[in-house]
Amino acid sequence: MKHIVVLTGAGMSAESGVKTFRDHDGLWEGHDVMEVASPQGFRANPELVLDFYNQRRRQLKEVAPNAAHRALAQLENDYTVTVVTQNVDDLHERAGSTNVLHLHGELLKIRSTGNPNDIKYWTEDINLGDTCDLGYQLRPHIVWFGEDVPMIEKAIEICLTADILLIIGTSMQVYPAASLMHYVNASTPIFYIDPRLASVNHSNIKVIPKSATEGIKDFLNAL
Repeated sequence: MKHIVVLTGAGMSAESGVKTFRDHDGLWEGHDVMEVASPQGFRANPELVLDFYNQRRRQLKEVAPNAAHRALAQLENDYTVTVVTQNVDDLHERAGSTNVLHLHGELLKIRSTGNPNDIKYWTEDINLGDTCDLGYQLRPHIVWFGEDVPMIEKAIEICLTADILLIIGTSMQVYPAASLMHYVNASTPIFYIDPRLASVNHSNIKVIPKSATEGIKDFLNAL
């Protein structure tokens, strides 16, 4: 079966009611991004950072996958599909996608500040004083600004095997995620669904300037 690789960003989940974190003024829910999404911010005010992600985690329980999530899951009936997402929600999995790689971490996981490999599933709030077995504070399993993106090499390997690349709801301006489209074969068709026409430098691309739920229909018709 042909392998469809899907790169998704905030616009994929926006229609489910998941806030896209960063507003046009660069603030995330009223906070400077470095206050709530950087190691420095966590050291300076861990309670603020934990509360920020606790609110995101609670919100995630109130939303559901949208038609675009479900359409990607249904593609697995006829294609090999791998989703590489910048999103930290679990909506792809809840829609039924079975092969999802999270580049920037997952809201429903935690990890130890003293052992980055100590990662656990977690659905409730994280509070100051919640520790791992070794006594280190727990933190969200999120890739913050200034931190390495440990899954990027795996994502590159996936893109190298793509027969079709589908990009949904991302500006392709945040690196290293934005570089992934350049790892597909030069002849691989690329479809880019986003209502805001971003400047994308690639010769073999079809732009679909629509929302995720509308644009996915055009993509399916083009297959």
